[in-house]
Amino acid sequence: MMYLKKPLWSQGKPEPDAKTTTAADRGGAVEELVDSLQQQRVYREVTLALRTGLRDARAEFSFLRVRGLRNILKFLRSVAESDSTIDLFNRTQSIPQLQVVPVLFEHCLRETGDYENENRVRDLNHIFGVEPLKLTSPATDAEVALALRVLEGCCLLHPQSTALAHQHNAIPVLMNILSTRGVLEQGACLDALISLMVDSSSNQMDFEKCSGIMEVADLIRDKQVDENLRLKCGEFLLLLIGHVNGRDAPPLATIHEDTRHLLGEKSASLIWAASQFGSTLDPEQRLTALQIQARRVLESLDLLRSFVPRMLDYEGSPVWTNKSKALKAVVAVFAS
Repeated sequence: MMYLKKPLWSQGKPEPDAKTTTAADRGGAVEELVDSLQQQRVYREVTLALRTGLRDARAEFSFLRVRGLRNILKFLRSVAESDSTIDLFNRTQSIPQLQVVPVLFEHCLRETGDYENENRVRDLNHIFGVEPLKLTSPATDAEVALALRVLEGCCLLHPQSTALAHQHNAIPVLMNILSTRGVLEQGACLDALISLMVDSSSNQMDFEKCSGIMEVADLIRDKQVDENLRLKCGEFLLLLIGHVNGRDAPPLATIHEDTRHLLGEKSASLIWAASQFGSTLDPEQRLTALQIQARRVLESLDLLRSFVPRMLDYEGSPVWTNKSKALKAVVAVFAS
């Protein structure tokens, strides 16, 4: 009797080999194990870097705090390179011992008077006893600037950090820095203010209560202020007004009116128009456009402030009989 093989088309899909299936399953399990171990290793490195930096940032001496802040800032820059590490960093910020923002306000962004009160000898036990008195050195300019950069990075990478900062009265603290510190800290302060107020109504309300727009307007109008800081103020106004554009409800609902009152209608209109620069540009092009527009805003302010007195001196001249047209012509030059 002849035994013929069944045709291949009648057999359907061949059954997988048991050995092949087992090997594939083992390979998938090994890959999952490797990925899990890799993620655990990265998480340990993240937590170790944070613990080391925060330990130095809590130190009594400013040079140690500066070292810790530099390490944390370097760590944040490396974290920002991938979404996976950003996610790991966000997970660490739910652990109180690893939260960065509270350490900044408790140790690095304190007022000078707080250090003096802490270092004051309240009894004689430290003099006649054996327990030494712990002295905390006040924050230097470099320390404050670094702390503000770290605060900016934390708020941009971890949006919930803005709520933590609000619990430590972040806006009043930063407004005090903006009005009392040097150019280095003021520039970092303006960047940190923007990161604090993005999608944070509580911080925006605090900024409004502190008359923040008035403080920034005073800086940008003062020709004695460093030009780079005035440009930074222009960038701040462009970003802030562009962010709240079209808002009819508090907070910052009156920002356009406040800017018009402080800088004049022509300058306020130019700032509003310039704040609408293209959102379709890549980040590098947006930064370049922001710097160019800030320069034009600053030049328009300086030109108007120096040009209007001359127009008033020649009030009887037929050339300057219509001052509003002259002002519109000046603004049109910089708006083009």
